[in-house]
Amino acid sequence: MAARAPRADAVRNRSRVLAAAEQVFVARGTSVSTEEVARVAGVGIGTVFRHFPTKAALIDAVFRERLRRFAEEADRLVASDDPGTAIWEFLTRVAEVAAGKQAWADAFAAADLHDALTPAREQLPRALGVLLNRAREVGAIRPDVTVAELVALMLAVSRVPERAADGAVLRSRVLSVVFDGLRPRPAASPRVPHQRG
Repeated sequence: MAARAPRADAVRNRSRVLAAAEQVFVARGTSVSTEEVARVAGVGIGTVFRHFPTKAALIDAVFRERLRRFAEEADRLVASDDPGTAIWEFLTRVAEVAAGKQAWADAFAAADLHDALTPAREQLPRALGVLLNRAREVGAIRPDVTVAELVALMLAVSRVPERAADGAVLRSRVLSVVFDGLRPRPAASPRVPHQRG
């Protein structure tokens, strides 16, 4: 006998819990209680545990959902008709996602999330490699830049203090400076020999 599909209200409740958990964890870290997640989601604590038996399971599910959306965005940008714009959009997104994860650093101590993060570890270099090659072809990025260097640069940008009042503004400014360094340098004008009169 085939398994019954989840009821529509159960699907909605699961989505509400996931959205609330992401909102709370990003804003206040994963030490926030499951009861607080239930309150923000507008459901009972029993509903949370029905879908996520442990807090570790909830944290894992939130990570997976974020990474799924990230992978979809990466695939969309890879198919873009404008490789030059796509590479900068993708790099900006990488920096933003990495910055968001810093607020969840305690999750790594509380739960084993290696399996949840594996898709991103595979997706990021693959999608970034395609974007990098396409951007090189249209002259939007320096030809000597590698995927590893781009990832290292985005992770460095993501380390800009998240809690500072102007953290997002500062990160955006730093990202702009990094992008300027990644763009091809204009060819030097040939020197005209100085002629003596």
